[in-house]
Amino acid sequence: MRYHLSFDPEEQYIHVSLSLSGLSEEATILRMPVWAPGYYIILDYPKNVVDFEAFDPDGHPLIWEKSGKNGWVVHHGNCHDVTVSYRVYANAHSVAECMVTEEKAFIPGNGVYMHIEEKKNMPVTVHFTLPDTWKHISTGLKRMEETNTFYAADFDLLYDSPVYIGNQTLIHFTHEGHEYELAMETPEGFEEQDFVGDLKKMISSCTALIGDVPYDNYCFILMGRGGGGLEHFNSQACFTYGTYHFTTREMYNSFLSFITHEYFHLYNVKTIRPIELGPFDYDKEVFTPLLWISEGFTVYYELPILLRAGIINKDYFLKEMSAVIRKVEGKNGKNHMSLRQSSYDIWLNFFNNNANGADTRISYYDKGPIIGLLMDIEIRQMTDNRRSLDDVMRALYWQYYKEKDRGFTEEEFWQVCAEVAGQPLMEMRRYVDTTSAIDYAKYAAYAGLRIDDDWNLSVVEGCSGLALRIRESILGK
Repeated sequence: MRYHLSFDPEEQYIHVSLSLSGLSEEATILRMPVWAPGYYIILDYPKNVVDFEAFDPDGHPLIWEKSGKNGWVVHHGNCHDVTVSYRVYANAHSVAECMVTEEKAFIPGNGVYMHIEEKKNMPVTVHFTLPDTWKHISTGLKRMEETNTFYAADFDLLYDSPVYIGNQTLIHFTHEGHEYELAMETPEGFEEQDFVGDLKKMISSCTALIGDVPYDNYCFILMGRGGGGLEHFNSQACFTYGTYHFTTREMYNSFLSFITHEYFHLYNVKTIRPIELGPFDYDKEVFTPLLWISEGFTVYYELPILLRAGIINKDYFLKEMSAVIRKVEGKNGKNHMSLRQSSYDIWLNFFNNNANGADTRISYYDKGPIIGLLMDIEIRQMTDNRRSLDDVMRALYWQYYKEKDRGFTEEEFWQVCAEVAGQPLMEMRRYVDTTSAIDYAKYAAYAGLRIDDDWNLSVVEGCSGLALRIRESILGK
């Protein structure tokens, strides 16, 4: 399968041509995803497809018909080689949807490419024809010798490899035997920060935690002003402040935490993953009760990773964790939705801003890191500080991703925790599965911390002002 993409910036269209060879059936069903992993909402990408056509090798039109909302059935009889063409409308300002302007193109694969039904494991190449004013292509895909042509071993990798094309500033560097590209749409102020140096420290901190680097090369796609980011195995695509003129150190730390979050996802969700999250069914929602691990633990690990890298200090760590605790404990939703349920129901709530949300729901982005911190503390307490949540993450990576080449089940996760801690984490599981009130004081005391409910640093209006303060902490270990 070979794709050829060209662009109409003025009308905001991507022109797609797909060459298929060696077809064995008399009809071929092509399917386009309706969602993107990590972005838990049905986006119905096929709504942007227009002018679908199919031809035999002599250019004669072939009969085709739709199969559901995201399937195209091409009838080609005994013809083994087929060319398909269509256009994709691209005008969304999103990390999961296509955008084409006079200056650039951003191409998440899910919204452009089609695969043969039941055959996502086929290799595929993509060639890009660029307007004269565009100079660079940034992606985690492997570049082939042919100019502007890239290769993916299968469609899961192709869909997981966004492409940014335009006149972005490129910085290439090698770190610990791997190649990296930094692609910045709006680089103003970049020279004021030792950003590449801090990226290297962060990467080394993650590598030390897991003990392995699963990719050959990695691309940081840092777009202009906007909101949101999306993780990928060999890259990340993130909006920025639109500038690197950070007015405060906290603003810089916050941005680095964001980049760290998306980077650590290459471990925690792309390789360390619930069993439901791959191989993917791109035709419908995929439900899992374990996003509190995939997302919540990743939020938590932003802080230990940067702390160990020497980029943030202990006070910053505690202040950020205090803010998360206040956010959860200051809302009534904690009494109505468990952390496990918040994971499973994300397909209902990803962009659900109903007025009753704070009173009836919680987010695994908020309570998940709290459980990550408390579980880290509890495992250390049970093992006299010889083991930690790091050992759980390493065990999941090496046992399930590296050895078994699959994700873990819910019960397997809790079993690994029990093996690391030497006993089951029954209270932690109750905090995940129910709305039971958390005994913060007990776990804080284990870590040489205390809860100060009189410290008025509330970030949530009407909140009680819960905060963590340090006495003699484990944070440096």
